[in-house]
Amino acid sequence: MKGSFRIAVGSIFVESNDLVDTRTEISSFERNEFRRGNEVLEASTGVVGGMLQALRDRDTDIVPLLVASAVPGGPLTSECYRQLKSELLGMLKAAMPIDGVILALHGSAIAEDVGDVEGDLLQAVRELVTPSIPMVATLDCHAYVTDEMIQSADALLAWETYPHKDTYTTGVRGARMLLDIVDGKVQPAMVMARVPVLASGIHGHTEGQGPFADLMRLAKSYEGRDGVVSTSVFLVHPYLDQPEMGGGALVITEGDSEMAASVAQDIAEVFWDRRFDLDPEVFTPADAIVKGRALEGGPILLVETADCSGGGAAGDSVATLRVLLKTKVPEPSLVPVVDPQAAEECHRKGVGKEVIINLGHKLDPKWGKPIEVTGTVLTLSDGRFQYSGGIWDGQWGNMGPSVALQAGAIQILITTNSTYDWADEQFRRMGMDTRRAKFIVVKNPMNYRWGYAGIYKKHFVLDTPGPTPAILTHIKYHRLRRPIYPLDRDIPNFSPTLLIRH
Repeated sequence: MKGSFRIAVGSIFVESNDLVDTRTEISSFERNEFRRGNEVLEASTGVVGGMLQALRDRDTDIVPLLVASAVPGGPLTSECYRQLKSELLGMLKAAMPIDGVILALHGSAIAEDVGDVEGDLLQAVRELVTPSIPMVATLDCHAYVTDEMIQSADALLAWETYPHKDTYTTGVRGARMLLDIVDGKVQPAMVMARVPVLASGIHGHTEGQGPFADLMRLAKSYEGRDGVVSTSVFLVHPYLDQPEMGGGALVITEGDSEMAASVAQDIAEVFWDRRFDLDPEVFTPADAIVKGRALEGGPILLVETADCSGGGAAGDSVATLRVLLKTKVPEPSLVPVVDPQAAEECHRKGVGKEVIINLGHKLDPKWGKPIEVTGTVLTLSDGRFQYSGGIWDGQWGNMGPSVALQAGAIQILITTNSTYDWADEQFRRMGMDTRRAKFIVVKNPMNYRWGYAGIYKKHFVLDTPGPTPAILTHIKYHRLRRPIYPLDRDIPNFSPTLLIRH
């Protein structure tokens, strides 16, 4: 056994959305997280932080590459992806020779000219390091797993929780898996069983009762039995319009492809049987507001999941705000909107000033029209805030120049940049009190359950226009291969598709 391995660590991490007209530029990564070389070694949280700790525990010689992550958005521009890929590969080439590579990826990234960024990147790394060098990648459990990814990596491991709370421990698991492969302790056989099912994240939680929670527990029950080393379940990101879409199960065994295929297929068939349970109940904003006002107390969460920045939407929808204003809701209510122009106008006017602005639907306008809002500027800030949970716990977010605007009983958070939602960090940064609100518009399909745990009284999932809807039958896919649920309710002669690493 070798004493100290040279392990290269890197990450290009972003979730993309095929349904938006926006694009993700290199500035999106620079605004969020962009580390090169020794700066990577400073990461202490998230997947990369977990990887580094596990490698240090084994006295490994860590070779830092590039770590870049961005808030979800539209496809990466061709130039953006070329730069990221070129930098990572250049650093890796300069670091050779190495004993192994570990990458923290999302699994649902696309670029303008590449429909499978992770597959393309893993293949390029594989060609550079040759087949003899072990490579492991970690993925989000919403990854779009392709055959190119399966063939290029020795092992793929996914997060096990949604809302995501195990990024660090997944990094630890991934690094330990790589070291065991390099050490000769594990000879992985990997198989993915894919089912033609797309679902929003509404019923995708992994704790308590629910279809995906049951699937995750089933998959994890196989680990440690009959040579099964690792299991992962994927509720694929449904807002990609790519050919080979679908969720499923990925299984890694100790050298036994037949066993991996058998276990993966068993889990995938249960996945298929539970597909109807993934369908959510939804309400119009008007109905949800009526039902919410009939309840004593609050907060009542109005879940406008169709405008989820965490799924790649622009965050600029005012669909629910429009109804709140029209209804003239008298109770305190909080609503977030991304609108750089409105934020700039409010900053020019200053605190205490009345403004009349056209708000919303400027970044991705095909989902609605702006509304005219009259309000008073309460608070201005540079928009810097710190996450207190979720995948970016402890890291800093950047809303850009931001405004708290009072319009009747409604306080509107107007930001310049879209940011990932965990709980109420963005509201708190602007002095907006979620505990005193009757209604809070939240734009994430899942995190509110934990981010607002112990605070909110009830939630209603809304059916509004947008690129991250709760109901997928509204979406007009063009490249997606049919048949697939829920666009096709029944698929005769169904059997999972097996992707077997050769």
